[in-house]
Amino acid sequence: MFDTVLEIIGTLRRNKMRTALTGFAVSWGIFILIVLLGAGNGLMNGFKKSSENTSFNMVRVQPGWTSIEYEGLKEGRAIRFYERDLAFLKDHYPDNIEEIGGEIYGGRGIISRGQYYTNTYLQGVSPLAMRMHGVRLQEGRFLNVTDVNDRRKVAIISSAMVEVLYPNGENPIGTFLQFDKVMWQVVGVYKSERSTGNEPLYVPFDTYLSIYPRILEDRGLQMVMSIKNLETEEDNNIFEANIRRDLGKIHRFDKDDYDAMWIRNRMKQYLQMSQGSDILNNAIWVIGILTLLGGVVGVSNIMLITVKERTKEFGIRKALGAKPRQILSLIIFESITITTLFGYIGMFCGIALTEVASAVLEKQNEGMDHVAFADPTVEIATALAATVTLIVAGTLAGFIPAQKATKVKPVEAMRG
Repeated sequence: MFDTVLEIIGTLRRNKMRTALTGFAVSWGIFILIVLLGAGNGLMNGFKKSSENTSFNMVRVQPGWTSIEYEGLKEGRAIRFYERDLAFLKDHYPDNIEEIGGEIYGGRGIISRGQYYTNTYLQGVSPLAMRMHGVRLQEGRFLNVTDVNDRRKVAIISSAMVEVLYPNGENPIGTFLQFDKVMWQVVGVYKSERSTGNEPLYVPFDTYLSIYPRILEDRGLQMVMSIKNLETEEDNNIFEANIRRDLGKIHRFDKDDYDAMWIRNRMKQYLQMSQGSDILNNAIWVIGILTLLGGVVGVSNIMLITVKERTKEFGIRKALGAKPRQILSLIIFESITITTLFGYIGMFCGIALTEVASAVLEKQNEGMDHVAFADPTVEIATALAATVTLIVAGTLAGFIPAQKATKVKPVEAMRG
């Protein structure tokens, strides 16, 4: 065995250019596969990081304006949803609606604390808003059911508001702020993602309506719900169609008028994203495997050339008593050596690149909640499995040339 290894090493050294080109094809194949897998993982990890505080079983139903005539009514009518619509959906879809609550957006105004003030707008919400909007609490708590039922004047402010209203580093929890002559007690702070004036002041939905009752006629409310027992995209499509049909009858708009009512179904988006991820992963593996096959074909071709160049040598070996299996093993071991050595070089380079990219992205994404790409690394087990697959394929690629070498006849080899 030791002699065989030395002979293989000597053969590779004598054919440095050929060995280098073959090795590059093998290394490049495994390198590209690992980089592609890392890129796919990076996209999925970015999506997961951006959605880690957001529930996927959330649906928002928002009123719009009709675009289709219905029962003699012209298009362009404003649709308004009310609290009775919340009760209707909850009563009629107990198997699919887990929780439901209202949301309403108010006008802009000045929120102040003594001499400090900033611009914001009120948003009356239910406790579901935290899951729907992916609100990230920095301190304190979010709104709860008791806040809504008791119509408490409590509020959740952004960290950007804290910087403006509490410049001396005071703890905002428990303090009072004024908005439109109404005092609100701060019970929580959420992490800012936008500029101060573009961030809402979250207050309980029922409290908001009790202070501004006419807002329903002016704007209507949006409905936010958490859903259950809707596991497929088809189930979600049926659920949406049923809601459109029922609310269309109540508010007199066509069930196919998608401008009259907008539905944002996060569960359906998640299912579509998962399906797209599966397609992407399959495409990556197909491209990677085809690239690997290119390297394997290169190994096979080089081995065929090797057999042709060493025909006379193999004939002499057989004439001196070498057995076919000895020649067979010599060619196969050479093929294994090339694929193993350069396969692991490609694996190492691929893993090194993904790790470096992961470290750079981690530094760039530090403090960011929404990212498109994160942690593009590949598990060692996956990389090893791909490399072992390449080695097996390289072994098989060397088998056909090796078989050809065993059939060399000494007399013909000597004559050649």
